[in-house]
Amino acid sequence: MRASKYLPHLVLGLGAVVMLLPFYWMVLTAIRSPSEIFDISLWPIPKDFAGGENFHQAATSVPMARFMLNGVIVCAGILIVQVLTAVPCAYALAKLRFRGRKILLSVIVAALCVPMQALALPLFVGLAKAQMLNTYFAMMAPFFLSVFAIFLFHQSFRSYPDEIIEAARLDGFSEMEICWRLVLRASLPSLAAFAVFSVVAHWNDLYWPMIVVNRTELAPPPLGMLFFADAETGTNYGALMAGACLITAPIVACFLLARRQFIAGITMTGVK
Repeated sequence: MRASKYLPHLVLGLGAVVMLLPFYWMVLTAIRSPSEIFDISLWPIPKDFAGGENFHQAATSVPMARFMLNGVIVCAGILIVQVLTAVPCAYALAKLRFRGRKILLSVIVAALCVPMQALALPLFVGLAKAQMLNTYFAMMAPFFLSVFAIFLFHQSFRSYPDEIIEAARLDGFSEMEICWRLVLRASLPSLAAFAVFSVVAHWNDLYWPMIVVNRTELAPPPLGMLFFADAETGTNYGALMAGACLITAPIVACFLLARRQFIAGITMTGVK
């Protein structure tokens, strides 16, 4: 009886160890000297501490601060436009009655199955013809409309009481005021959950920026790390892992700060 009580915790603990091991190895490699890089030991204290040198090289060999700023600009721009477009769409699908609503919802669910790679070529050709390559807009534009955000907010908005919406209409509220001031305010955990999903996905995205950007001053963090690897000929793994630690730290901090809202948003969305 007692064993069955602790078994789920044991399984979750083992899963947590497996998930955290790559991060631990990244930090361990970042503080090791080149002679210890390929040492398979997991002992946290290296024989020769080289963390200061590795992090200094990662921060100064390439414009790491510029890469981080580019990541913030791209992620913030994408998130803002995604919310501005997804929230009204989700509200209309969840709370307004119009012909074709179920068909539109089915199309949105089907669009979740379309990978970004399938749209890369026409998007690239369109941006190239418009002479918008090597711009922030080129990195952000394909992600302005998020079908995942529409679906997530739709699932959350469905449970908002229709009686409150009717009362707001009688009080003279417009549909946009009801959407933004009432319904979205009651779904802030879902908004926080989506924000974490969006920021993490686009902060770590290498595929699309590598296609539309070839200028170092516009590179987001993952593409910047690729430039850094080229600059270092890929041999200084300690400095590479130090750079990876620098670009991973903001995402980890973001998740830790929003973890309660993130869990609440996912839980609330899943039961509705």
